[in-house]
Amino acid sequence: MTPPETISGLAPVLNRIAAALERLAPAPAPAITLEGADAFVWHSRPDALEPVTTVNRVALDLLRGIDQVRDILLENTRRFAAGLPANNVLLWGARGMGKSSLIKAAHATVSASAPLVLVEINREDIPSLPRLLGHLRASARRCLLFCDDLSFDADDTSYKSLKAVLEGGLQGRPKNVLFYATSNRRHLMPRDMMENERSTAITPSEAVEEKVSLSDRFGLWLGVHNCSQQDYLAMIEGYMAYYGLGALDAAVRGRALEWSVTRGARSGRVAWQFIQDLSGERGKPLDL
Repeated sequence: MTPPETISGLAPVLNRIAAALERLAPAPAPAITLEGADAFVWHSRPDALEPVTTVNRVALDLLRGIDQVRDILLENTRRFAAGLPANNVLLWGARGMGKSSLIKAAHATVSASAPLVLVEINREDIPSLPRLLGHLRASARRCLLFCDDLSFDADDTSYKSLKAVLEGGLQGRPKNVLFYATSNRRHLMPRDMMENERSTAITPSEAVEEKVSLSDRFGLWLGVHNCSQQDYLAMIEGYMAYYGLGALDAAVRGRALEWSVTRGARSGRVAWQFIQDLSGERGKPLDL
């Protein structure tokens, strides 16, 4: 048996060890909430929702050439914000035509009259999506979950977890969460990947179905295509009026068309890049 005086002598040492261990232990993670903002960015290392006080977005009226897609997306978003049934949405199609801008603008429009939170998840954080949905499920707020440029390559298996949480998993998608994604690919997979699956699989049709079934989880497929010259110039004119850059005269029109030719495309992104160049030339800051 250890003498009492030995035990009492060890007490200060044990207390110092305990204090040192407490200092080395990581601080408890703050509670994850959806308070203090209407937009957040999800981080998975460690889990956190970063509030975004000023969202980088374009006014809805400035998005041209996608009127039908805009109206469908707005109606779906309004229904969800009102507590009515709504579909997950995949916005796919041409680069630079305002797919992500449309989602952010739709959120701004709808949230002005109905409470709605926008939560962005990066493509690289898709494997952590089940944890994020667990946090959102615990909130009373309705959440629009947004992933920009969503796609998967041959060696990427995280699409399987995305399938489960969108539709079909045991818990499924929380009722207060809707998932919006943008992609340049309609089926979120490269064509050569799907063709390779078809050529090497024992049952080719089943192999392709496994890949394509992810996009089927989106109730709405909204295609966005390259714009016409008329729409491109309407974008330029809309931006010029909005930012006080003057009228779209013949000289500016010619420069805008030349700008699109040198970039090999007509799109909302190309129009915005031209406006930035024009505003810099005229000494007019663009206050977003």
